[in-house]
Amino acid sequence: MSIQRIKGFADLFPPASSAFTRMESCARAAFDRYGFVELRTPLLEYTELFQRSLGEETDIVSKEMFTFADRKGRSLTLRPEATAGVVRAFIEDGRANRESVSRLFTIGPMFRYERPQMGRMRQFHQINCECLGPDSPVADAELISMLMRFLSDIGVRDLSLKLNSLGCAECRPRYREILAGYLRAVNADALCDDCARRVEKNPLRVLDCKRDGCRELTRNAPKITDSLCTECAEHFAAVRALLGADSISFDLDHRLVRGLDYYCRTTFEAVSGAIGAQSAVAGGGRYDGLVRDMGGADVPGVGFACGMERLALLLSESGTRRPDFYLLAMNDDFLEMAFLFARTLRDCGLSGLLDSGAGGFKSRMRRAGKSGARYCLIIGADEAAKGTVSIKTMDSGEQVVIPRSQVVRYLQPGDRHD
Repeated sequence: MSIQRIKGFADLFPPASSAFTRMESCARAAFDRYGFVELRTPLLEYTELFQRSLGEETDIVSKEMFTFADRKGRSLTLRPEATAGVVRAFIEDGRANRESVSRLFTIGPMFRYERPQMGRMRQFHQINCECLGPDSPVADAELISMLMRFLSDIGVRDLSLKLNSLGCAECRPRYREILAGYLRAVNADALCDDCARRVEKNPLRVLDCKRDGCRELTRNAPKITDSLCTECAEHFAAVRALLGADSISFDLDHRLVRGLDYYCRTTFEAVSGAIGAQSAVAGGGRYDGLVRDMGGADVPGVGFACGMERLALLLSESGTRRPDFYLLAMNDDFLEMAFLFARTLRDCGLSGLLDSGAGGFKSRMRRAGKSGARYCLIIGADEAAKGTVSIKTMDSGEQVVIPRSQVVRYLQPGDRHD
């Protein structure tokens, strides 16, 4: 019996891998325009990092982490999210002493032990951006603007933006008490087991529960935006005004509390109804106390994460580039000529495949068709003698013979023959 992949872990062949490559390329180009630089952090961290940053009562820490002891008995965890590792690296590198603002992005796999479903695997991939330093609402609005433009660049459409504020250390505790009192009064016994426990320990997380019974009980719950202190209210108003000035529409959602304890003030999600119940494709918010709580300076921060598996579900295959050519030699006498000509075409920026030479002509043409190439190039005795190439346009079946020196121009994407 052959060895199979682990449940919840995926092998990505094209077009899925092509979609990931496209997202990564667009992310690097989009974020570079805003001054973000790439950071690569380890997949494995000490478990304490996530316990301190995410909170012991979060579902991630209590239920979903891949945690194990190493040979020295130290508890290690495969990263379930990126921000904690970025902040750890930021502190350890002493970047706060060298720059007033650090704009960092990461791309890579994360790990959570949960039930695999569409767009959510146990090994999943995220694109993360973190802006460390500014506490201005301008940073929040610019980060959201960058996110929405990136999503537009990769071809995601029909998205909506949800927005909320979680207040700060001054006003959020008051709201927690108001919300907890409301939950006790509306029949807390009707809440699911997780939410019943959260009423006393983390009542805001009850608002995020997806179970119908819990959502019905919290339908008329007090809104945190009604309890914001003056500074938080002004900050949130400024973020909304800047987004409006940038023609970015949004919906206020008082249930939007996110799943991690470190969030404060602005929180947001980009959502789509095109991928079923798991509609969020990106989200984030402000986390002003996180760097301090993890042992660093009191540096504010704001960031977001995009789930690449979910984004891939929204992308068409039209962004995957077809090979420009499939080149075959009629017999072994012309294999070297075809080999060198394929290299010439690639050196000119064209992409393509060189046929292996195995099998009959019909089977080789079938391979050309399955390759998805725009053109099939054939070198036989006549072509070798005259310095020409036979070119078949795979979509139309049209076939021409042209001098080898003109092939690059003929095949260039966007040419009239495409």
